[in-house]
Amino acid sequence: MSSDKEAGITAKKSSDFSEWYTQVVLKAGLADYAPAKGFIVLRPYGYSIWESIRDTLDSKFKATGHQNAFLPVLIPESLLAKEEEHFAGFTPEVFWVTKAGERDLSEKLALRPTSETLAYSIFSKWITSYRDLPLKINFWNTALRAEIKATKPFIRTSEFLWQEGHTVHATEDEAEREVMLILEIYQRLIEDYLGIPTITGFKSDKEKFVGAKYTTTLEAIMADGKALQMGTSHHLGQNFSKPFEIKYLGKDTQEHFAWQTSWGVSWRLIGAVIMVHGDDKGLVLPPMIAPVQVVIVPIFREKDAPVVKQRAASIGSELRSNGIRVHIDDRDEYTSGWKFNEWEMKGVPLRINIGSRDIEKNQIEFVRRDTKEKSLETASKLVETTRALLDKIQISLLKNARQFLQESITTVTDYESFKSVVERKGGFIRAAWCGRQECEEEIKEQTGADIRVIPFANNDHEHRKEEALLPCIYCGSKSKTYAYFARAY
Repeated sequence: MSSDKEAGITAKKSSDFSEWYTQVVLKAGLADYAPAKGFIVLRPYGYSIWESIRDTLDSKFKATGHQNAFLPVLIPESLLAKEEEHFAGFTPEVFWVTKAGERDLSEKLALRPTSETLAYSIFSKWITSYRDLPLKINFWNTALRAEIKATKPFIRTSEFLWQEGHTVHATEDEAEREVMLILEIYQRLIEDYLGIPTITGFKSDKEKFVGAKYTTTLEAIMADGKALQMGTSHHLGQNFSKPFEIKYLGKDTQEHFAWQTSWGVSWRLIGAVIMVHGDDKGLVLPPMIAPVQVVIVPIFREKDAPVVKQRAASIGSELRSNGIRVHIDDRDEYTSGWKFNEWEMKGVPLRINIGSRDIEKNQIEFVRRDTKEKSLETASKLVETTRALLDKIQISLLKNARQFLQESITTVTDYESFKSVVERKGGFIRAAWCGRQECEEEIKEQTGADIRVIPFANNDHEHRKEEALLPCIYCGSKSKTYAYFARAY
């Protein structure tokens, strides 16, 4: 058996963030590398976290009238090319299938980078009348993109788990409401369940989804000062309905092109949880999405084993019957200290230690994963105390992440300060921007920072009513808005 030091996380989050992250992914049993470069294998523990996220979102989608369906993974090249801007944007990342056995295919088939073109070729057959609208469908599947940048488990891989929603509406107003509804669902998931605060707003035209009229986004800051796009919701306008002839006969007996949206989040949310909440011991999981919310570790000498294990089982049973996700680690082949380290590395929010002395005193020892705080509580308040501590952990993780977000936003008024913040501090740099793509591209070229989000007016964390709009940070001409720049994953 490996020593505690060898089995645990050896890199420091503050000094070697990339190595620390990789060690957490591998040693906490979330994922492993696949034989093909750029791909990962999701292990049961990692998949169970994805299931928590998926089940939460799935219930919210269904509650708002969305239905799940299935799409195949192969898309004919002719379909992908129907929307030219979309096709050009994805071509560098597409995996192509050109053979079936030894036989050359008459047409290349793309391994799904995203499903707009495939779904919409089908939607055009399903929709003929206003009575068929709105059509609101979600797909839980994978997407494949030949990653050009360096890969990172959960953050950038050549195949990833995600959900992609596709909706069709009779009016643009309905489509716009759908875009914002989904953005709100995502924000509630990411903040209330994952404990990660976000800045919501628009992508610039340069960074919007290829083929969209506009893209809304949720952006978060990671512990190393880089930004991460957490999810996007796109207003597609009629940019796809026209080439794919998604038309309906309206109440006015006239034929109209439909309005569309698409939206998605992926397993990069798991990567964000690791980066934002993890520490030098490993994962720290928010209770709302933790597959195991409480781990019970019975501590005993051989003669006390039956009694202590029975008490641990009783505690576990009581918690489970009250809807709390519990695991009892009563393995004999590992020491208590080894178990403590393992479950800390796996990020289980709360640990209960139970020994013969605790049984005698009718007490239970609780240990919080986030703060390492220990507390002794009366056994009669087991469920009440457990729920209260889990709530405190969930609230505390979001509170700390919010404070970090605030500290990671720097408003700058000149380009030299901008460059200095990018290099020395990182995080979000809030600056005035004229709206010209040329300035955006020059800033990206010179600093590596791009526009992550143009915040909605009510979500600009630094906005002050009396604040005047300064000249563009780069060219000095009249500005249109404040934008949040950052280096990003």
